[in-house]
Amino acid sequence: MRRNADELAKMRRAGRVVAEIHEATKAVIRPGVSTAAIDLAAREILERRGAGSNFLDYHGFPAVVCTSPNSMIVHGIPSEDVVLEEGDIISVDCGAIVEGYHGDAAYTMGVGEVSPEASRLMEVTEESLSAGIAELCPGNRLHDVGRAVQQVAESAGFSVVREYVGHAIGTAMHEEPQVPNYWPGTPGPTLRRGMVFAVEPMVNAGGPATVLLDDGWSVVTSDGRLSAHFEHTIAVTDDGPEVLTRL
Repeated sequence: MRRNADELAKMRRAGRVVAEIHEATKAVIRPGVSTAAIDLAAREILERRGAGSNFLDYHGFPAVVCTSPNSMIVHGIPSEDVVLEEGDIISVDCGAIVEGYHGDAAYTMGVGEVSPEASRLMEVTEESLSAGIAELCPGNRLHDVGRAVQQVAESAGFSVVREYVGHAIGTAMHEEPQVPNYWPGTPGPTLRRGMVFAVEPMVNAGGPATVLLDDGWSVVTSDGRLSAHFEHTIAVTDDGPEVLTRL
C-alpha cells in the first residue's frame, strides 16, 4: 500500500518516538542491569510522548520491547531475572503508534567489552541493513532488499535467519508483503513512492537454524552461537529511501 503525505507525516512522528526509545534504552544498558529495566525505560518514553505500544499485548506479548541477549535472536521477554553481564550482546526491538500509524526498529549493542566475533557480527548485521535499505528506491524490486542483506552477511561468513522476516508497515505493525532477508528466488513487487517497509536482518554467527523456547516467544539459535538484529522503518520516496526511525 502506498501512503500519502499526511500518513507519512504520522509515520515520521511514530518513528521519532521509536528512535527516542532506542536512545533511552541504550543509556541504561550496562553490566548488572536487568532486561526489565530496559522495558521500563521504553515505557517512560511512550508515556512522555503520548504514544501507544504496538508490542504490548500483541498476541499476548507482555512488554513494550523485546530484549534478546546473546544466542537469542528475537522476541525475548524482559525480566527482572535476566541480568546483563560484561561481554553480553543484547538486541532490543520496539515500536510505537502515533495517530494510528506504526514505527518499528531494533538494534543490538554490546554490554561493556565484547569479543571480536560479537563486535564483527554486530557490525556486519548493521551493514547488511544499510545494504538492504539502499535498495528501497522507486522502480526496484522488493526482494532485491533480501539479496543485498544476504550478500553482505554471507560474504562475512555469517548466516541469515529464514523463518523471521521484515514486513510492510502502516496502520498495522505487520502488513503484507513480507520482506525476506535473503533472495527467495523471485524479484517481488515493484517499489513505488509511498510504500513503507520494516527491514530487519537477523544474522547468526553460526548456522541459520532456530529454536522456539517453551515460553512461546523467545527464539534462539539452534547451535547456541550469537545472533544480532538491526531494523528500521523506511519509506520509498522519489529521492530514495527515507529512514523514519532515526532522530
